[in-house]
Amino acid sequence: MRARVQSAGFDLATELAGFGTGAGAVVTFTGVVRDDSGRMAALEIEHYPGMTERALNDYGQQAASRFGLADWRIVHRHGRLAVGEPIMMVATAARHRRAAFDAADYLMDWLKSRAPFWKREIGRDGTACWVDAKASDETALSRW
Repeated sequence: MRARVQSAGFDLATELAGFGTGAGAVVTFTGVVRDDSGRMAALEIEHYPGMTERALNDYGQQAASRFGLADWRIVHRHGRLAVGEPIMMVATAARHRRAAFDAADYLMDWLKSRAPFWKREIGRDGTACWVDAKASDETALSRW
């Protein structure tokens, strides 16, 4: 049970080797950098080392307690990521599927709304703009 923040890519199969042993359900989610505008070249992600890892670990532990997880993992990247690259993953393992799905959903909602990352879209023309928080992400988080 752990969270990691890193600039390097990750391999989902490697992350899941031995994950959730003995659980009845394992749920994974991998987020990919997407270009909704058709003009983006990359996404730059900044964070405060130490603070970010603590926050991710705290929410992972809260999910474990709330949903009775046997295991959980969060990997989130930082730095410059091209469109189409994996940006993060969440994995949860529980005795039953509903708990594993709910825990993954809970962690994803938290990551979108509260994780201490700052994102900047880099356009193909070299322009850059910070990504604002979305009301829809706040609404999703309010479910919990």
